[in-house]
Amino acid sequence: MQKRFLAIDIGASSGRHIVGWMEDGILRTEEVYRFPNNVRWTDGHLEWDIDALLAQVKNGIRKVFSEYPSIESLSIDTWAVDYVLLKKGHPLFPVYAYRDSRTQDILDEVHQILPFETLYQRTGIQFQPFNTIYQLYADKKSGRLAQAEDFLMIPEYLLWKLCGVKAREYTNATSTGLVNAGTKEYDPGIVKALGLPDHMFPRLTSPGTVLGPLTPEVAAEVGGNTKVVLCATHDTASAVEGIPMEQGDAPFLSSGTWSLLGVKLASPLTTAKSRKANFTNEGGAHYIRYLKNIMGLWIVQCVQKQLGISFAEMAELSKTSSYTRIFDVNDARFSAPQDMRAEIIAALSETGEAPATAADLISSIYHSLAYSYGNAYREMETVTGRHWDTLYIAGGGAKNAVLNELTAHYTQKRVIALPIEATAIGNLRIQMQI
Repeated sequence: MQKRFLAIDIGASSGRHIVGWMEDGILRTEEVYRFPNNVRWTDGHLEWDIDALLAQVKNGIRKVFSEYPSIESLSIDTWAVDYVLLKKGHPLFPVYAYRDSRTQDILDEVHQILPFETLYQRTGIQFQPFNTIYQLYADKKSGRLAQAEDFLMIPEYLLWKLCGVKAREYTNATSTGLVNAGTKEYDPGIVKALGLPDHMFPRLTSPGTVLGPLTPEVAAEVGGNTKVVLCATHDTASAVEGIPMEQGDAPFLSSGTWSLLGVKLASPLTTAKSRKANFTNEGGAHYIRYLKNIMGLWIVQCVQKQLGISFAEMAELSKTSSYTRIFDVNDARFSAPQDMRAEIIAALSETGEAPATAADLISSIYHSLAYSYGNAYREMETVTGRHWDTLYIAGGGAKNAVLNELTAHYTQKRVIALPIEATAIGNLRIQMQI
């Protein structure tokens, strides 16, 4: 009987329960459950409904057990940087979302204590105003951290609620901006300098670690039991594990809500040139994921909801436009606008002709994304002193043939699109190696 494994892959817009098994040497997958996930505005802040997320995770596991009574193991990956503060074993609400603006007022204060040059040299992590280091410091300033006894990153929290075991997983921990790139552990010097509680930063655990079975209560609730293990819980780390590369370690683009363009490196690159280019050195499964964050399909997702048409219809509509003006997709104004369509039109009208139709708007978005991919690729070649001729694209964006063609044009590289659930595949592969 084939062993079956369950990958629970949760992104900023949806979650998926995907069962995987090996058949004739090929990894087969089946999506058994899918659910929506969105940030919500509450009292002027963006937050996650962590209770609803946990309920959906359990609903999906129950559905899986109803179809596959025997599951070898399961694991969960999600987006990075966000976490749950814990008080007496319960979440301390709200659970803020990374797009919330609460860190803006404390960035300068953190950098007065630890200049970003110092942080980058020690951690190799690029500056993003939502990095966990700034979120935790904002919690310290507001008094929330003093109320908390512990914190867990989102996937760690969900796994803990399933099996009762707390673990801090390495790949996701690196996204916090608090892990030393050399030691691959939380950096006590950074923790102490910022006055964060040192007991909240224990030793890290590697992907591929078995945490234990579901608790009896959860097992009864979902109708079965299985091992709970750590995959690379940062979804990008799992996605890179899931990309089949015929050329070995060629550059990749994990194209989802965020677009992550990068390459595998044997060791971190923390030079001044790398820092100024704002590349990041995130932890991978036995390598460094050297990459750049690009705003990505978040912009497409927002506009798709506003237009009320499908992603496929958007791609077809873009072909009818000759409008190719480009805007900076990484501008902070596009991080969480109330009206993405209006924000893009305003940005383009400030420097020239605005898009006249929905087709023009979509065409501009695709050209702007592909242009940013080209810039990031060339920048990576300059900073690393290496040259490649290929770009692998995986994730939701790989299904967009129009965007793939534009990416090939702006990068001047051979684009290999892999419209696969790369993140879930990477999650499954790590479980299967145990």
